[in-house]
Amino acid sequence: MASLSVRAQSFDLPKDQHKSTIKFKLINNLIFIPLTINGVELTFLLDTGVDDTILFSLDDHQELQLKHIQKVKLRGLGASGSVDGLLSSQNIVRIGNLENISHDIYIILNEEFNFSSHIGIPVNGIIGYQLLKDFIVEINYDKGKITIYDAISRVRKIRSKYVSSVPITIEKNKPYVISTIENRESRQSKLLIDTGNSDALWIFNATAKDIPTPNYTDYLGRGFSGDIHGKRARIDSYKIGDFKFDSPIVAFPDIESTRNINMVLNRSGSLGGEILKRFKIVLDYKSGKMYMRPGRHFDDAFTYNMSGMEVHHSGLQWVEEKVPLQTVITSSSYDKVGDVIRNDFKYKFDLKPTYTISGVREHSPAAICGLKAGDMILKINAHNAHQYSLQEINNILKSEEGKKIEMIIERDGEQMSFIFYLKKIL
Repeated sequence: MASLSVRAQSFDLPKDQHKSTIKFKLINNLIFIPLTINGVELTFLLDTGVDDTILFSLDDHQELQLKHIQKVKLRGLGASGSVDGLLSSQNIVRIGNLENISHDIYIILNEEFNFSSHIGIPVNGIIGYQLLKDFIVEINYDKGKITIYDAISRVRKIRSKYVSSVPITIEKNKPYVISTIENRESRQSKLLIDTGNSDALWIFNATAKDIPTPNYTDYLGRGFSGDIHGKRARIDSYKIGDFKFDSPIVAFPDIESTRNINMVLNRSGSLGGEILKRFKIVLDYKSGKMYMRPGRHFDDAFTYNMSGMEVHHSGLQWVEEKVPLQTVITSSSYDKVGDVIRNDFKYKFDLKPTYTISGVREHSPAAICGLKAGDMILKINAHNAHQYSLQEINNILKSEEGKKIEMIIERDGEQMSFIFYLKKIL
């Protein structure tokens, strides 16, 4: 998104403290942190690929009061043009023990931009550069913890702990790294370090001959200006610093989806969470360094959804559940042998998630067996769908080639059963 003219005041640590620790949820390789705006608790995506703080969902937080609002236009990834938005200034934002008492927030009015349904939890917005710019930021993907240090206290300790460092540049308030993409030939590539991208790599402006075969067309995500489509394929390897990954899966957004980006000079694409999550990393914007140390996911295979269907969280429903109770009946007679335990049950109603198929790729296992966009998923492999999180469903669809998937769905009020087997394309 292009930066606008109003600039937010910086976040500050309390005078007697040198760090702030923030726990986060890692979902689909993306980092979600708690924060408060004007006293209201919200959940935001931590995205190094954005400059300004963006709010796009207020459905459950109508009590949030925003100040000093003016109309603006926002533009970014996606096939459409700019979208209408608002700019609110002088807001109080707190993250951990960090505070900004005069924070600018951009509000997206297009309800379709809200990607909570694709994550499975309520997500209210995105924050990036305005949080990261003044600190040394350590992201521990294994522990789900971010530690934000003042720019003085940690430099020497960090250098001793991390096995590799790579230079980064900060351009238009976003971090970039030069690394090596091997796709039939080796090429030094300038990539945005993008914690808001769940894929391993995105490569822009690729022609048909640049995209390896086999490949397939896929929905890649949603940007500020609409849906993003493109191809997925494996490249030979990717190298950053001292580390090399063989056969990563790369997304190649189509040219229409990237035409609205105001890209920095010589940018080739993005480095995303599928690779970043394999490290413990430190971002030091002021010194122009990223420190890296392998984590426990370093050697994980690069997997993908082999079913060919996209699933999203489509709401909540009341579900009746049977809860076991153990009733202990104590005898009052002198000749009792012991207490008698009787198993009883009671019923309760809980709100549970519902899941719907949002898209089906042509010629995929899901398409061949007859599943369609709009089908509500009732059961997966004999288990009620509401017993799974969205991430757990996606993990099943990435699990292993040949895995049998049995699904019961509801379509136009009718229950239907389908069976398919996961099949590799790449």
